[in-house]
Amino acid sequence: MSPEMADALIPIVLFISIAVVFGLFLYYKNKAKREMQKTLRTAIDKGQELTPEVIDRLGSPPAAKNRDLRRGIISLAIGFGVIALGLSIPEEEAIRVMLGISAFPILLGLGFLLMHKLSPTD
Repeated sequence: MSPEMADALIPIVLFISIAVVFGLFLYYKNKAKREMQKTLRTAIDKGQELTPEVIDRLGSPPAAKNRDLRRGIISLAIGFGVIALGLSIPEEEAIRVMLGISAFPILLGLGFLLMHKLSPTD
């Protein structure tokens, strides 16, 4: 394989990989919804009474209390990992590029941590 062809395949494989991950996410999310609907149908067929509260709880489970904290920590870790990757690349321009790329997950993580801090405690 020529170097030019390899250079052209890298972005193609990257975008295909992103599409596959996104497609699998959507597939399994829809599969979970189908299973929930199947459970509801079975309960109705057996004559069980379903209140709106039960249906709401089955349809959307309650969010974890520390969800924003976890997302914030994970986003910060990704951002700092990108910075570490930039530091490990021997090219001088790499750190500037990686700092720019890491700004998004770091700021996103800070936003999640702020939301966790400002959210009312139960």
